[in-house]
Parts: sequence; structure tokens; C-alpha cells
Amino acid sequence: MNLKHLAVAVLVPVTVIGAGAWALRTQGSAEETAQEFLTAWARQDYPAMRALTVDPPGDFDRWYRRFRTDLKLSKAAFTVTGGADSKVTFHATLDGPVDWSYDGSLTLVEHERAWRVKWSPAALHPRLKPGLRMRTVLVKAEQAPIRAADGTRIDTAGTPGSVQQLVEGLREKYAARLTGAASARVDLVRGTDRVATLATAKAVAGKELRTTIDLRVHRAAAAALEKVTKPASLVALRPSTGEILAVVNKPGGFNRALLGHYPPGSTFKVVTASALVADGMTAGERVPCPAEQNIGGFPFHNAGFKDYGTIALREAFAHSCNTTFGRLSVDRLGGDRLASVAASFGFGGPVEPGVPAVRAQFPDPKDDTDLASASIGQGRVLTSPLNMATVAAAIADGAWRPPRLVDAGLLPAAQPRKLEPAVVRALRTLMPAVVVEGTASAVSFPRGTAGKTGTAEFGSGKEPPSHAWFIGYRGDLAFSVIVEGGGAGSTVAAPVAARFLAGLA
Repeated sequence: MNLKHLAVAVLVPVTVIGAGAWALRTQGSAEETAQEFLTAWARQDYPAMRALTVDPPGDFDRWYRRFRTDLKLSKAAFTVTGGADSKVTFHATLDGPVDWSYDGSLTLVEHERAWRVKWSPAALHPRLKPGLRMRTVLVKAEQAPIRAADGTRIDTAGTPGSVQQLVEGLREKYAARLTGAASARVDLVRGTDRVATLATAKAVAGKELRTTIDLRVHRAAAAALEKVTKPASLVALRPSTGEILAVVNKPGGFNRALLGHYPPGSTFKVVTASALVADGMTAGERVPCPAEQNIGGFPFHNAGFKDYGTIALREAFAHSCNTTFGRLSVDRLGGDRLASVAASFGFGGPVEPGVPAVRAQFPDPKDDTDLASASIGQGRVLTSPLNMATVAAAIADGAWRPPRLVDAGLLPAAQPRKLEPAVVRALRTLMPAVVVEGTASAVSFPRGTAGKTGTAEFGSGKEPPSHAWFIGYRGDLAFSVIVEGGGAGSTVAAPVAARFLAGLA
């Protein structure tokens, strides 16, 4: 009896001791705690991370905030990859200027019946320790060059000012193409000194931009404007392609060649004559050219009030008879017809050569006087030297083409607009006559030059000031010259054009 009671008495304490050992066992696992810590890190829950850490330092949060800001992270993910004893390994995947990853580890200890992180800077990255930090450094991408048609760089300090104006516009328009993407690297640093580079991102090189600028043509254009004392510009194109070969502005500061808006004066008679020929007139048809003509109650007159009597349309064009073209526009064309033909020469349409450029304007004429004024490039008609160079180029090539400064593949799709064969034949008779026997006959042009002078009045008064114009072509080269407030196109702009062509000879 006593032995039996003794055995029971001995067994009871053993049972109690076993239950106590179970109650004191550490909860969970090191891997579970590590994953909880890493998950909180990914969502930037620093209080939760501190709660899972044994004796976190006072600057615990700052280490992790600095980790994210110094590396310029947009996203971070951390995954447990294994564990042995008190070490748990993890894989970090980081998104930012440098997308990279690394393997790290956490040291865990049993603390108050739970697994907790024993923290040091190495918990962020194996190479971190007091006094060190990681930092993403951006390395600016080198901008790709902008080149002339022959490959010469034109984005340098020695480039002529007018070309630099174009380069500025090209840099803005094609910034993404030229710049590409910057490179970056992740450095381990001590103060301002780099200790090591932990990761890098390769730059995406920018693509060079080849323009249509022909520096030989540009130099000839610049030389032709040297003697001009008033604001002026000269634009040259290749008619067969629409390529802009030269754009010269004097003085610099404003790209009047592409952005200036001016009445075209008698250079617009190329458009009006085209409309008349398309509607059945011939270069030899006889027309009156009185000194003065009342149209819609307004007196129109020729330069110097010259009376040429009844002459062929070819001669009326050569002598730039305002009275002839004003009267014919009302009697034979009408506003809608002239507007339609003007549109075929680019008026009213967008001009997108690769840099900013204004569009030519031909507002619907309000009455006969307005129509007659428009037909001779006055009234409310406005254009730029670039626009008028395309008008001359259309006659040279037989089709109007949108001007371009860069490869056509970089611009909105556009098709050339063919002119009627009769128009081309007639204008190729009319425009040479201006140089041989008309308003520009006193100027010595190279053989084969065709053109049109223009004297465009602006402002008000009995004798308002005027811009001097000359547009023309020779072979596969078309051009436009304007001298602001220069006076007569025949005596001011035409000589500039002649010097330009002579410089290319």
C-alpha cells in the first residue's frame, strides 16, 4: 500500500515538469519571423519592424528611410530563401534608376519565448556597417549630335547663328531621340568617397539627328546678305525633295525666315497666274495693263503708275501689272477659286519641317476690292519666306512639296501635290521673263534663273513702307529673299538673290 502510494507520488511531479517545459518553448520559427520582418520592410512599416527586433537602435527608422531615398526606389520586394540555425537568408529585388537585386541575411535570436531579429546595418545589405551608406548616382546621358546633310556637326559653339536657331528648335522637338536614357549606378560610400560600386544600369544612347542643311549653300546665303543693313532672311530649298538647304536670318534673335508673317506682295502673282492658267488662260493671251484701275470702288495702280497698254499675260507678269491681275482675279477667278489654288501651294495648311514654322494665310476675300488686293499679295494675305520658297519650288519641280529639315520619316505623312502640266509650262515661261525682260532685268543673274519680284506695302499713309521680296529657282534649287522695310524688290531683294546664286556658281 505504501509502495503504491509512493509510485504515484513520484509520477506526479514528472508530469508537472513535462507540462512546464512545453509551456516555456519558443513560439514560431526563425524563418516565419524573418518573413514577417521582410514583408513589413517592403511596405515601409517601420514600427512593425522595430517590434520584431531585439533592442533596435534609436536611428533604426532612419537607416531604412535613407535606404529607400538614397537608392531612389520606386518599389522593393524581399523574400526568404533559406535558413540554418539562427541565420535566415533573403533575396532583395529593387526597382529604381537601377533595377537590381542582391542576397542578404538576417540574424535571429530567441527572446522572451519568440524569435527576434538581432539587428546591425548588415541586415539591410551584407556590406553595410556604421559609417557607410548606399547611394544611387545618376550619370547624365551624353546628347547625340545634330549634323548637317554632309555629316558635319552643327550643334557646336562655332556653328553660324542662324543654324544655331534651328538647332535649338530641333533639340526641343527631338529631345527624347537625342538624349536617350541616363545611366545610373549604386555606390557604397563613406562620406563623399566611393568605396565600391554595387550595381549599374546601362545608358540608352541617343540617336543622332541628320538635317538637310547644306553648309555650302548656307555660306553662300549668308555672304549674299552681308551688305544688307535692314532685317532680312534667305531660305533655300531643293524642289525635288522639299529639303531645306539654308536658312539665314540677319540679324539673329528672331527666325523671321520660318516665323515671320509678311504680306507677299507681287510674289503671290505666281499663285494668281497659276489659277488663271489652270482656268484656261495662256501666257500669250492679250490683256490690258492700264496705269490705274478702279476695282470695287478702290483705285489700284502699277508701280510708278506705268501704263503698259494691252500686252501678253507673260509681259503683264514680267512687269508685275497690279491692275491686270487685280481685274482678272475678279472677272475670271473669284475668291473661292483663288483660295483653292492658294491652298494647293500650301496656304492655310500646317507647316511642319521639324522646327516651329508659321502657316501661310489666305483669308476668304470679303468683296471685290479684298479679292483684288489678295491677288497681288496685299490685303490680309500673310506668309513667311519659307512658305514663298515652296511656291517657287513648286514651279521648278512641277509639284508642291511640304518643306522639311529632317528625314521625312520623322514628320507627319504628307504627299506632294502635282500642279497641272499647263500651269507648270506657263509659269516656266512667265518667271524667266521677269529676269530677262521684266522687273528684275537690270540685275545680273546666272543663266537659267527664273523668279518674281515683290514689293509688299505694310502700315498706313499715302506712301506706306514696303518689304522687298524676290523668289525664284535655278535648276533643283529654289529660294526666297525678304528685306524688311527694304523698299522695291527689284532693286533690293533681287540683287541679294543674284549674289546668292553667283556664290554657288
